[in-house]
Amino acid sequence: MTVAGTAHSGERKPLPAGLVAALEQRFGDRFQRGQAVLGQHGSSESHFAPVLPDAVVFAHSTEDVVALVNLCSAADIPIVPFGAGTSIEGNALAVNGGISLDMSQMDRVIAVNAEDFDCVVQPGVRREELNVHLRDQGLFFPIDPGANATIGGMASTRASGTNAVRYGTMKDAVLSLEIVTPQGKVIRTARRARKSAAGYDLTRLYVGSEGTLGIITEVTLRLHPVPDTISAAVCSFDTLGGAVDTVVQSIQCAVPLARVEILDKKQMVAVNRWSKLDYPEAPTLFFEFHGSAANVAEQVETVKALAEANGGSAFSWSNLPEERTKLWRARHEAYYAAVNMRAGAIGWATDVCVPISRLAECIAQTHIDLDQSSVPATILGHVGDGNFHVIFSIDPDAPDEMAEVEAINARIVERALAMDGTCTGEHGIGIGKQEWLVAELGDAVEQMRMIKRALDPQNLLNPGKIFSL
Repeated sequence: MTVAGTAHSGERKPLPAGLVAALEQRFGDRFQRGQAVLGQHGSSESHFAPVLPDAVVFAHSTEDVVALVNLCSAADIPIVPFGAGTSIEGNALAVNGGISLDMSQMDRVIAVNAEDFDCVVQPGVRREELNVHLRDQGLFFPIDPGANATIGGMASTRASGTNAVRYGTMKDAVLSLEIVTPQGKVIRTARRARKSAAGYDLTRLYVGSEGTLGIITEVTLRLHPVPDTISAAVCSFDTLGGAVDTVVQSIQCAVPLARVEILDKKQMVAVNRWSKLDYPEAPTLFFEFHGSAANVAEQVETVKALAEANGGSAFSWSNLPEERTKLWRARHEAYYAAVNMRAGAIGWATDVCVPISRLAECIAQTHIDLDQSSVPATILGHVGDGNFHVIFSIDPDAPDEMAEVEAINARIVERALAMDGTCTGEHGIGIGKQEWLVAELGDAVEQMRMIKRALDPQNLLNPGKIFSL
């Protein structure tokens, strides 16, 4: 059996005996080297081959992280921060070996400042649990990448998801970070003020840096009031182009869509089978509208008229909380639905984003590629901000399929870049898109290398990610 994907492994060296002894003394049973725990931290939600770390440390506090950084710095051993393990581009694989720093047990909500619409959390807090904690205060955290990811991991990869069209991405949601630097210093990137002109914007430097510049130990997040009215609807279309045009026209009409997701016909077949639903198996949009009752009614009427003009069906409503939960769970599980249409398959999810004026063209050309491919694939995505995914279902025993998918993915990315788009709307670079980052940003990548060398001269934190040094 062949193994999907390749990891860009660098030079590995064994853990020094002195470091092992020091870690055992400092962390006790929170320092682990068993094969099961190494395997858990050496794989991810991606098509890349597993890469096991040499050990795992479970942090409980900022002081734990400082201690680990100081010990590993002295021994010149890499540290790879690890959250929920849901990354797509191999972002948390220990390609140079070293210590996987599991932050999942740093899961405390430190403070909720309801009057200021913000909160302070440890990085291991999961987004779903945070919203449960906030519910009785009439607040919610809107960033929703689908997976129940950790807040620290979402900040590290600059995650977004289904609500981004209305509420933005993690770069908009993070007000401040507490960071442990590669030198073991604890810094705070900003205060809780809603805006600041105080020096460099370090918060946004660290958001999206994939743990290569510092380790996040606290996150201050922007929150939002729970809308008075939330309505969700499903609308099928005669054509994929009609669905895309409806979204673009809605945005051009200034409709403040809260969520709008596109699923092509094959994806709807997979969703119906996986989630035991009975929606029409046609190109489909999942909508959600937020606001006052009158405002939502106005939004709905505008979008319904546009949908009808573009070959859309009548709206199928999901207004009760449990109905909306079922609908969005089906969307969030679409990846597993697509991959499991083929027994024993592995998945590869692409991730490009283009200006919305070019979205219909980009998806249409991508659909032609998929129609000509021998590998089953579906299209879905956060169409409201120009971000869409192709999910390939690959036979792991067929190397020719992996090569075919690599070629199609290259065409998808090249097409997006030609439209002034990006190779990644939300998954990050990790180990999977380093060459495309250079194609996209050119000499700007060298500026990133200079920042990395200046802040982490030992290349201690998550080496081998985003770019080569």
